[in-house]
Amino acid sequence: MMIIPFHYRRWEAKYEYKFLDCYKKLAITINGETPGPTIIAQQGDTIVVDLKNSLLTENVAIHWHGIRQIGTPWSDGTEGLTQCPSLPGEIHTYKFVVDRAGTFLYHAHYGMQRSAGLYGSIHVSVPNGVTEPFSYDYDKNIILNDWYHQSTYEQATGLSSIPFVWVGEPQSLLIQGRGRYNCSVLSTSSIEAGLCNTTNPDCSPYSMTVVSGKTYRLRISSLTSLSALNFEIEGHNMTVVEADGHYVQPLIIKNLNIYSGETYSVLVKADQDPSRNYWAAVNVIGRQPQTPTGLGIFNYYPNHPLKSPTTTPPTGPLWNDSDYRFAQSLAIKARQGYIDPPPQNSDRVITLLNTQNRIDGYTKWAVNNVSFVFPNTPYLIALKENLTDTFDQSSPPENYDSANYDIYSIAKNPNATYSNGIYRLEFNSTVDIVLQNANTMNANNSETHPWHLHGHDFWVLGYGKGKFDSVNDPKKYNLINPIKKNTVPLHTFGWTALRFQANNPGVWAFHCHIESHFYMGMGVVFEEGVERVGKLPTSIMGCGETKS
Repeated sequence: MMIIPFHYRRWEAKYEYKFLDCYKKLAITINGETPGPTIIAQQGDTIVVDLKNSLLTENVAIHWHGIRQIGTPWSDGTEGLTQCPSLPGEIHTYKFVVDRAGTFLYHAHYGMQRSAGLYGSIHVSVPNGVTEPFSYDYDKNIILNDWYHQSTYEQATGLSSIPFVWVGEPQSLLIQGRGRYNCSVLSTSSIEAGLCNTTNPDCSPYSMTVVSGKTYRLRISSLTSLSALNFEIEGHNMTVVEADGHYVQPLIIKNLNIYSGETYSVLVKADQDPSRNYWAAVNVIGRQPQTPTGLGIFNYYPNHPLKSPTTTPPTGPLWNDSDYRFAQSLAIKARQGYIDPPPQNSDRVITLLNTQNRIDGYTKWAVNNVSFVFPNTPYLIALKENLTDTFDQSSPPENYDSANYDIYSIAKNPNATYSNGIYRLEFNSTVDIVLQNANTMNANNSETHPWHLHGHDFWVLGYGKGKFDSVNDPKKYNLINPIKKNTVPLHTFGWTALRFQANNPGVWAFHCHIESHFYMGMGVVFEEGVERVGKLPTSIMGCGETKS
């Protein structure tokens, strides 16, 4: 009898003071760490995490980002969709199988907690006897993040107020949980009070030591709250080989555009002058930067790992060069020999207009002019137990008035509304999603949105500029070698087309991965084959109309 490896973790989530960018702030840690512990497993292994909520005054839930949760939809960790949150003092058990090799993530999925530091990496290796289509000497992990000094409570209050108060740009960019804020801009009294301390080891630069001539696999992921980022290592090329757990046709680049929720593996050869160190740099793109470059050190052994390079740090591409970002997205294709071809046609097309609106004076993000709100009873429980009065039974709109909608102007959106209705998908059907970007409520402004689908991977059929043409643009879809992903950018004033198969019984979120945007209503929910879901564990119940 084959024994399935079993990985058990006991985690405690709690608040601790940290100096991640030298500025003292309460952060949510796991076992005292942020980023939290990395889960390392092999394809097919079972992961069990006992999570104790020691946040004292807050609930918590953890989403296993990129893990499809086949057969365990209740472990997706999405509060309001697949479970009731864990209350302070409770221990909640997540149990699931990592069914595919690749680079994945975990993070809080309750309110805006992710931006407080509750996140980490999942590395899943190939089975014994299986060889990956590229080779390397060492495997390293780098999580990129943005960091705010405001608490999530302060941010959420501003977003929910009249007048509206935007969260603004982050104070720092973190590489593997380390950054550097300019303490000198603070008052002397603040520094003397210990609010900012550049000698704190929490904010010593991230340093990756390399040996000349060796090749390194860098698993680069982003869990930013807001920022799209560009990552580079001074003087070194990178070869993209994996994206969201799928092999990429090798793509040599100088720098990598990465959006919140995405993961990439790149190969870097330590082939430069080993007598010096080099900068690893991360910069904001897509928004006018007000945050300094995030810096780490690419350290050639035996140089001192914290020896700063003498060169000027890289500043990345122009923040508003949308053509550059668009071209890099188009260049990511499935690797020859590992192509999973999509169905040639779909059974249903859902077009989702991304825009802003105001409802009763409150500023909201919306999809087809509908701002999503969570029900009190999680959908998975409500549907399995036939609690039909817990959410709106009418389906949200599947398209918008594209013929008369000007995506380049500020729309009046007179029919703006809230809804917690969901899209019911026929099980095993093939669904196309067309994401259409538009102008915000600020003139000449369209924002980049990274969209993440729970429970599935999708084929990225294409990107386009301007308004999607439902007759001609589908003729240009890449049906030969499209990459499969779970997170994808929607570029400014453009469209992105996806295709997926509704073959995973459960209830799944599809949302913008920018924390404030999802909080403000930018998301939808898909249900498929929920009648096929097994008996629900009582541990996910206890809120709304459910009984524990």
